[in-house]
Amino acid sequence: MFVKTDSIKPFEKKLWLSSPTMHGPELEYVKEAYETNWMSTVGKNIDEVERLCAQYIGRKYAVGLSCGTAALHMCMKLAGERLYGQSQIGHGSLEGHRVFCSDMTFDATVNPVVYEGGIPVYIDTEYDTWNMDPVALEKAFEVYPEVKLIVIAHLYGTPGKIDEIRAIAKKHNALIVEDAAESFGATYKNKQTGSFGDYSAISFNGNKIITGSAGGCFLTDSLEDANKVRKWSTQARENAPWYQHEELGFNYRMSNVIAGVIRGQLPYLDEHIAQKREIYQRYKEGFKGLPIKMNPFGADKANPNFWLSCLIIDKEAMCKQVRDDSTALYTKEKGKTCPTEILEAIASINAEGRPIWKPMHSQPIYRMNPFITSTGNGRAKTNAYIAGEATDVGMDIFSRGLCLPSDNKMTPDKQDMIIEIVSMCFF
Repeated sequence: MFVKTDSIKPFEKKLWLSSPTMHGPELEYVKEAYETNWMSTVGKNIDEVERLCAQYIGRKYAVGLSCGTAALHMCMKLAGERLYGQSQIGHGSLEGHRVFCSDMTFDATVNPVVYEGGIPVYIDTEYDTWNMDPVALEKAFEVYPEVKLIVIAHLYGTPGKIDEIRAIAKKHNALIVEDAAESFGATYKNKQTGSFGDYSAISFNGNKIITGSAGGCFLTDSLEDANKVRKWSTQARENAPWYQHEELGFNYRMSNVIAGVIRGQLPYLDEHIAQKREIYQRYKEGFKGLPIKMNPFGADKANPNFWLSCLIIDKEAMCKQVRDDSTALYTKEKGKTCPTEILEAIASINAEGRPIWKPMHSQPIYRMNPFITSTGNGRAKTNAYIAGEATDVGMDIFSRGLCLPSDNKMTPDKQDMIIEIVSMCFF
């Protein structure tokens, strides 16, 4: 167990992984909603959030929804109906169909596939960006050539290999749902993430780079699709003088109050990205000489939003570590450490770090789902997994990596303390 030395005193106020940063205008727009009595799911704040997000990302239409997961659900429903026809009551639009999905992500990326009756097939991660591996994706089409939908996420604000993935999708006549929840403001070849999918989604959850405490947007270039999502998200009410319903609807529309917070936040997006970039660079400089690498971002094509700064420990510098579904143990070794020890050390000074997203194929709920690596079916490898000796890329990154405190209000002196305490774990 990590033992903190007396040379580092805990922070009086907790240093968060990534907390909301308010500026003032947010309160004015919320007050406007209150004073004009537009407190429901219509109002000027929503209109402005939709206009500004579409404009910034470069899509024709944005639809404000209650959260990013709701936006992703609408993406899946639209994709399924476009591919397989309108769903029947009690059956999702992807019912019984396999869908290729990013493996190392938060489960909100893939749960909407299951909401619509689809079967996620997990595609392994690659080291260059920590996102979906195009080689594994092509291999997946060899195994399941009938698949027509790909769901990609841009992990921790870093765009994946979009050119390669889009080329594979085009070759196999597949649609792309793009989860840009973590990457709002990040670009690939100078184009915003959220602009690459047939259907795309962003999030304004409380820990995101722009937040409304909740909220999300569905993004599209199709007016027809935007109108469908507006209808579905307000319980699919028909144009009648009474409540008329002919298809299944959802209560997914964004609140005008939440939209007021987001509207006040949006002008500060570039400022937040710049602050996050500085945090990343300070960590990178501070860890020089240690057997650590920062999360990569393929700088030749991509410009991330640096939402979270992460590290991965070199294999030869890993001490022995084992994890089950809820606990972790490690053996301290001189000159070596592991994510569990570093996270304990960070917590000991009242700061928040997190493990890397645990790959979906290893989650209890999805352990029976197919998993494809760059060499084919990855299940045999995963089942033979030995802690500390990962046999697939996602589990290797999960085993050796962690998310560092990345709050854009963190001062350089506080970040220096994080760097020092991480460094101490190797001695």
